[in-house]
Amino acid sequence: MNAVFTDHLLSWMIAVPFLGMAALAVGRDEAWLRWTALAATLADMALALVLWVRFDPAATGMQFVERAPWMPTFNIDYAVGVDGISILLILLTTLLCPLCVLCSWRSITTRVKAFLMLILFVEGAMLVVFSALDLFLFFMLWELTMIPMYFMIVLWGGPQRLAAGLKFVLYSLAGSLLLLVGILGLYLEGGRTFDMLALAGNTYSPEAQFWIFLAFFLAFAVKLPMLPFHTWLPDAHSEAPTAGSVLLAGVLLKMGGYGLLRFCLPMFPDVSAAFAPFVIWWSVVAIVYGGYLALAQSDLKKLVAYSSISHMGFVTLGIFVFNSQGIQGAILQMFNHGIATSAMFFAVGQLYDRAHSRAIDDYGGLHRTMPRFAALLCLFATASFGLPGTCNFTGEFLVLVGTSSYSFVAVLLAMGGIVLAAAYMLWMLQRVAMGRPRTHVASLLRDVGPREMATVVPLAVLILWVGLYPGPWMAMMDTSVTHLLQHMGGEALAVSPPLPVP
Repeated sequence: MNAVFTDHLLSWMIAVPFLGMAALAVGRDEAWLRWTALAATLADMALALVLWVRFDPAATGMQFVERAPWMPTFNIDYAVGVDGISILLILLTTLLCPLCVLCSWRSITTRVKAFLMLILFVEGAMLVVFSALDLFLFFMLWELTMIPMYFMIVLWGGPQRLAAGLKFVLYSLAGSLLLLVGILGLYLEGGRTFDMLALAGNTYSPEAQFWIFLAFFLAFAVKLPMLPFHTWLPDAHSEAPTAGSVLLAGVLLKMGGYGLLRFCLPMFPDVSAAFAPFVIWWSVVAIVYGGYLALAQSDLKKLVAYSSISHMGFVTLGIFVFNSQGIQGAILQMFNHGIATSAMFFAVGQLYDRAHSRAIDDYGGLHRTMPRFAALLCLFATASFGLPGTCNFTGEFLVLVGTSSYSFVAVLLAMGGIVLAAAYMLWMLQRVAMGRPRTHVASLLRDVGPREMATVVPLAVLILWVGLYPGPWMAMMDTSVTHLLQHMGGEALAVSPPLPVP
């Protein structure tokens, strides 16, 4: 039994959420439904911890690989595995899902069964996306993640939920069609196989590389989202329920960065290097522009949503400088963003559950009425702009170190985005937590309770752990990043020739 469990650990992790959905389908009592969903997500998190403990950071290549014929006629297999690039995202997914169940314990009162089943569906689908070694399997689950997010927005969202849901679907479909074009091109050029490891080992003609890379890159740019494909994100975040916003920002956005690392860089290194100067400078624009937009927001959720555009700019910046510091910083930044931004969305949701308002000016003085909440909000906000000792600082610092080998001007401009992040987060803290309550409702708010503390304290611990002791997290990805760079031809490939700088 132990060997069966070990040999099929990934499959067990993928199966647990879907088994949880089956259990929820036959239940009726709301309390039973909530506890069952929480048990399923906690069981998956326990399996992820086992995966983490048994993962060998020094090993090259994929680990926990499982393969089984699925559609032999088309060379399609059920194939999954993890390496140092994907394991952090798998851990992040299994961490956030039980917290999403907890945060929805009181705020979701209608169609409870359907909502909890959608959370489990997202978890199972994302675990496949981050572990798939077959392109068809990857694409199928990539597509399926769109369905639960759409229903979360339109069924439990705010007053503009229909428009936000429609925009989310249209952008997602556009990106998916581009991804499908790239996958079909890769299938035809790569020997009519969907095996991602075999496709990564092939060589492609310059013309094929260019067009397939472009299809993949645009699909991932929509999902990240990069400018100018970002307009769906603030609407989706502002209208989605708290759990939907957390899953969207914490997990689904990472599909774009993961796709760049899994497909664009290893399969099309020459075209990636040719596009790198454009991506680097456009990422710098996104960092500054996202911070500028966040600075102008009066809605708490939109402020956090626009900050995501800036933070994900660091991810693309680190990926396309093509050195170990930049890529490790980008991977760590995806993990960090999932922690810090999810914590901010949980905090905003806790305020909204009490006052039914996301307007910054409707609060004030929370350090008196909600001292525990104010202390945690301060930690989450400072982590968002990268205060030393918090998680975002480590990721952003590594990205900037990697970027410095390409252009110090790009480093200085990206640091301007950090300054903007400090400005809008500290201004938000001053108006929400400091001073006196601006409204009668704000003066009567109760502090967070045990369930709400259980939702955000794990994220607070991780924010400090990664910020103060990032060594174990960096060690997990070091070998995989080194192997990726060697496969691409070494760090000498990076963004050559660079743009002229003073």
